[in-house]
Amino acid sequence: MPGKTPLYGEGEGPEDPAPSPTVHYAEQALLGALFLNPAHIDTLGPLEAVQFHNPAHAAVFAAMGALPPPEAAVHAKEPVWLTAVLDHARRDARVLTASYLHALIQACPDPRHAPAYARMIQSDHARRTLRTHAGRLAQTATTPLQPDPATAVLAQADILTQHLDGLAAQFAPRPGSLPRTPAPRDPPRNTGPDVLDEERMLLATATAHPGDLARMRWLLPADFALPLHAALFHCLASLAHRGEPVDPVTVLWEAQHRGLLLHDVTPADLLGLLSTHAGSPEHWGDKILRRALLHQAHTTAERIRTLADDPANSVHQLVTGSRRALADLTAVRARWHHATPQTPSPSRAPRTTAPVRAGPPRTTTHVGPARTSR
Repeated sequence: MPGKTPLYGEGEGPEDPAPSPTVHYAEQALLGALFLNPAHIDTLGPLEAVQFHNPAHAAVFAAMGALPPPEAAVHAKEPVWLTAVLDHARRDARVLTASYLHALIQACPDPRHAPAYARMIQSDHARRTLRTHAGRLAQTATTPLQPDPATAVLAQADILTQHLDGLAAQFAPRPGSLPRTPAPRDPPRNTGPDVLDEERMLLATATAHPGDLARMRWLLPADFALPLHAALFHCLASLAHRGEPVDPVTVLWEAQHRGLLLHDVTPADLLGLLSTHAGSPEHWGDKILRRALLHQAHTTAERIRTLADDPANSVHQLVTGSRRALADLTAVRARWHHATPQTPSPSRAPRTTAPVRAGPPRTTTHVGPARTSR
């Protein structure tokens, strides 16, 4: 079969190459069309060599663009241009052979369909570049040791959004634009000791200073890594919203009505957790929301990567699905900006009222009183 003619010379290539993706055959068909009629290169629109999946095919296309087109009468009789393209392309792709270039010609069903083949190549390139952008977002979100991870991840999200806008402008929408790719499971939350201690300190300080909760509508139960902590925060917020008294005992009573007292969570555990506090609720809330922002960015990136990994999705489906995934990150981003104004208010400074212990808590258990380093 013409399409199976190897790029490699005898003994040069791998013995058992991986199956070629669908775009491989679109690239073959396009290059074959251009060998049959070089004038078709002017009908392809903004196609670039970098958009080819196969590096050897990219080298051939780049060579075609770099060399002057042949005269039609000469090209019909002699393979002068084909030889010139091969010599030029082999500077970047030594694996190319003359037999493979002839196979490209045989692999083209109809040279008149060259623009359609080019659109296929552009579409596959769009899918691959979208996956690359999503990968960068995931990497940024999971590398929190940088100086300002929240700002870095939002900047990367902006780049991804701009890329989607460019794709939407380049590819026309089609009916049935919603992707049917199943969403992946959300990445696991970080439940390390520092994370859980910060959540405990938020619960304890909010219990001690419930009035601050009115200024913290930007923090939601879903921002917590541990479900128990999320449920306890919901108890606190509900009591404060109803204008009822808030202290460790009233929160314990609310927790009991919500079914939070399980065999491994005793009333004494919750009372101890809610009674040891330091700093201000907003101080700890900032930390929790920052982690939630990074987690949502990672989740969004994985959803977009899953969409991009499904070749059944058209470019417009990828754009639509990716924008939906980014909407969840945008919602957390809006709360983050509300929680972190450029000029922090004096109320955000850590409190100095007793009891105060210096430094973040250092406990590793999921339930029980939080401990602070001395």
